[in-house]
Amino acid sequence: MALALIALLLFCAACRVIWREGRRGAGAATAALFIAALTLGYPAYLAFEAVRLPVLSDISTDIADPPHFSLSKAAVEARSGFQPLGLPARTRETQRLAYPDVEPIVVDLDTDEAFALVLKTANARGWTLVDKRPPGGRSGDGHIDFIDKTLVMGFDDDITVRFKPLPGQTRIDLRSASRYGRHDFGANAKRITAFAEELQSQLDAR
Repeated sequence: MALALIALLLFCAACRVIWREGRRGAGAATAALFIAALTLGYPAYLAFEAVRLPVLSDISTDIADPPHFSLSKAAVEARSGFQPLGLPARTRETQRLAYPDVEPIVVDLDTDEAFALVLKTANARGWTLVDKRPPGGRSGDGHIDFIDKTLVMGFDDDITVRFKPLPGQTRIDLRSASRYGRHDFGANAKRITAFAEELQSQLDAR
């Protein structure tokens, strides 16, 4: 990034010399500008998102009662001992205005069918299965944990999915949390909305 900034300064200097003295080199200078712009494009985008979005790294479709990550031995080992701590209720409230599309998913399926559909959708998204508990028991709830990697740096992010039976339907709540940094630049919200869209596509194809 520092070299790219220096390249921009040199481009400005080159343009001044070329304009005043009529020297050659406009093509090479323009090519250097293009390379520098590509280098600085993504950091500039992140800077814009950092200003536009609240400082959050843990997003849930249920702000009042976010799904909990599994504490099973398999889940803890898969996360290398990391356990998302969650956020205070007041902090989570800032999510509402920033990400109004992050809402619970309600499907007209029983919990077993919804469970299978989520596994299929997660597989299509490239998520790695960590732990699962099929719906059942007194509450009828179910839950699945996954790991996904960030697009650019390949960092591990954690996802948990909770299933709650409703009359003739199933409510699906997701929670996506980053392991590194206080600001996710909107990545977790995008992950949840992309999953919801993929799930709807899978549902329409049934």
